[in-house]
Amino acid sequence: MYGLWKPRVLGAWKVPATGPVIFAVNHSHNVDGPMVMGVAPRPTHFLIKKEAFIGLLNPFLTGIGQVKVDRASADRTAITRALGVLEAGGVLGIFPEGTRGTGDFASLRAGLAYFAVRSGAPVVPIAVLGSSDRPGRLIKGLPPLRSRVDVVFGDPFEAGDGSGRRTRKALDEATERIQKQLTAHLENARRLTGR
Repeated sequence: MYGLWKPRVLGAWKVPATGPVIFAVNHSHNVDGPMVMGVAPRPTHFLIKKEAFIGLLNPFLTGIGQVKVDRASADRTAITRALGVLEAGGVLGIFPEGTRGTGDFASLRAGLAYFAVRSGAPVVPIAVLGSSDRPGRLIKGLPPLRSRVDVVFGDPFEAGDGSGRRTRKALDEATERIQKQLTAHLENARRLTGR
């Protein structure tokens, strides 16, 4: 990432050095996940749509520990693998909106809350800013080479209410708490970076 762009990383020291952690990353561009993997202080295993596992990317993504997920159904294999990452004390990366969009955390899917409540792992909000400002001249699908991309790590927080409940109501409440935290972090990241 440092060879292709100029990442500015803020707050990476906030990531817990050990134990399970969930990265909740806004997603407005294809490069957001690789950028976080490239600058994060710990190895990260992202939930990635199965459509990305094509050709030479399949063995590469599998080899670096990324988790293939079928977004069309409740993918039990992906859920088991993701929980395994957390049980082993690893970092699981999730795009809580489920797909690329404006990257403003406006509509969250329940997956992040499920993993956070089920595992008890703290959630670290991450804002990637500048990746979708303008297309590159060489490759339109990527930000311009050597352009600045800001990656802002936020304070870890607990998504659950501490009761250990995993009911539908508890997950809905956790999703609401998560959305407030992520939205506040994104606003703060924009203020910090001037974007």
